[in-house]
Amino acid sequence: MTEAPRVDTARLMELLSVSLGVYYGDFTVAAASENLTASQGKALTVLRRGPAAMRALAETMTCDASNMTGIIDRLEKRGLVRREAGASDRRVKYVILTAEGERVTDAIRAKMRTTQEGLERLGDQDRDALYTLLERVFVTLPAA
Repeated sequence: MTEAPRVDTARLMELLSVSLGVYYGDFTVAAASENLTASQGKALTVLRRGPAAMRALAETMTCDASNMTGIIDRLEKRGLVRREAGASDRRVKYVILTAEGERVTDAIRAKMRTTQEGLERLGDQDRDALYTLLERVFVTLPAA
């Protein structure tokens, strides 16, 4: 019995690049269908996890704080987010997703048909394995 060949890091990175390209394209089209830029849609997606300080949001999205301010200004005008001063430090502004922002975020995800269909082709065991692997690679930090 022969062992399957190992996939090297370069091939994995290439497949991740292709996968992210498909996901990002799907996301961009879905966000545009809600009259949002990809950056605005991404901000809503990040805020779906919970409120965030403006600075932390800019860091998460890897963009300049002034750019983040413009993105949030436009989302706030549409009633998708609101700003609140921090309880312990009134200078810190937190951005909170509104109910309408949640609805729009859910609508974007629902319209991502290419991504949805790809994930739906996986059985339960493969979905669980993919989740575990993605979490291990991108979310869980190694113990110090």
